[in-house]
Amino acid sequence: MAASSVLPPTSSFLSDKKDVGFSSFCTQPSFPCSAQVSKKMVSKKVVSVMTPQQSERKPSTTGAVKTGMTMTEKIFARASEKSQLIPGENVWVNVDILMTHDVCGPGSIGIFKKEFGKNAKVWDREKIVIIPDHYIFTADERANRNVDILRDFCNEQDIKYFYDIKDLGNFKANPDYKGVCHVALAQEGHCRPGEVLLGTDSHTCTAGAFGQFATGIGNTDAGFVLGTGKLLLKVPPTLRFVMDGEMPDYLLAKDLILQIIGEISVAGATYKAMEFVGSTVESLTMEERMTLCNMVVEAGGKNGIVPADSTTFKYLEDKTSLPYEPVYSDGQARFLQEYRIDVSKLEPLVAKPHSPDNRALARECKDVKIDRVYIGSCTGGKTEDFMAAAKLFHASGKKVKVPTFLVPATQKVWMDVYSLPVPGAGGKTCSQIFEEAGCDTPASPSCGACLGGPRDTYARMNEAQVCVSTTNRNFPGRMGHKEGQIYLASPYTAAASALTGFVTDPRDFLQ
Repeated sequence: MAASSVLPPTSSFLSDKKDVGFSSFCTQPSFPCSAQVSKKMVSKKVVSVMTPQQSERKPSTTGAVKTGMTMTEKIFARASEKSQLIPGENVWVNVDILMTHDVCGPGSIGIFKKEFGKNAKVWDREKIVIIPDHYIFTADERANRNVDILRDFCNEQDIKYFYDIKDLGNFKANPDYKGVCHVALAQEGHCRPGEVLLGTDSHTCTAGAFGQFATGIGNTDAGFVLGTGKLLLKVPPTLRFVMDGEMPDYLLAKDLILQIIGEISVAGATYKAMEFVGSTVESLTMEERMTLCNMVVEAGGKNGIVPADSTTFKYLEDKTSLPYEPVYSDGQARFLQEYRIDVSKLEPLVAKPHSPDNRALARECKDVKIDRVYIGSCTGGKTEDFMAAAKLFHASGKKVKVPTFLVPATQKVWMDVYSLPVPGAGGKTCSQIFEEAGCDTPASPSCGACLGGPRDTYARMNEAQVCVSTTNRNFPGRMGHKEGQIYLASPYTAAASALTGFVTDPRDFLQ
């Protein structure tokens, strides 16, 4: 291996290397590992960080010597109008897009009015995107009131991008309504390489799939951004994940990110950028890249990011007409740590209750009896997620043995479920296959039961049941009942489990 040093034998990376093809290396193989680095940049958990390789460099226009920067650092530099930045610096960043929704929007609006004045105007009506999606299809008066507050504010401020819903009885009667904010942001062309996208939701990091900096912020920060278009942010150091090898046809991006979280833990990337590169990443579709970046926050990450390429540009062709400028990490960029994964050696995974890093092989959990399956959310409710589930159902020719709930992320995904033919299924659509398999009818697009919600939320866990879910968190009470048990899994694994009534490796039906 072309690496000068690896972690000591006590590391789980080496102990798991043989089975899962995951290892950790220093980022500059030309030099021996050195611990002589700034304490501000490296925590005690990091074994080493390499000094960038020295080479002939021309002075910058200011006379200072420039060093290589990562993608995230370059985006921060551009947005703060700086020529050079290093991790740990605090800079005022110009925001390209601010997103909020029905849960955090009212609070952000309240702070904006309190701090800037009752009659204040937002900094840019065309850079604010407001998407009701969390607590929508419910009779809960407070949840309904939240959407009313968004509507009043958008009318008052003449917000250009407000995806409203008024008729809760028939979502299709609301042409502006989209659904889950993170999927809608991509579908509606608000995600662009090189930009800064902030949102009042922790899974805003999903948009990093487009080669941009995207992260979740709180209501106070959002209130400030509404008035100024700026935010003070600290430049995060970057962890780099190099994924190579042919992706087995029984794996999905959900397995990849569960593998990573299982290795580094839910705190392993705290306030760090997670950059994903390698031949495997390059082979992923945009929706799969979104899944990968979606769950970096479950590892504590500040943001996830994938270099923009032809796949990105093709996706954006009919989504946006605004110009954008991609950025890429320099060859001499400094990474806090680099991890290498041979994806060809991985197996289908689940995260057992009650933490996303409680990783296990799906086949090791074959004796876990389940009560239900949930396919949906920003993580696992996209068109390709339903296509994957339908593919497995069709291949099996069997019916589900437990209630199987389907919640498309957006109105477009819902239409795809009913209109797009599933490859290799003789022209059948996902909805036809789901009906034949005995699944519940696909529900109205929203966040649904991913985060519990009001008691009348569709598919909410109101009893202490065991659920296999394509969502992103499995903490106690996350999907409703505080004693519920949630196994996070890919759409393949979720569908396979629905067919048996136990946690099931999808290879039982795909091979």
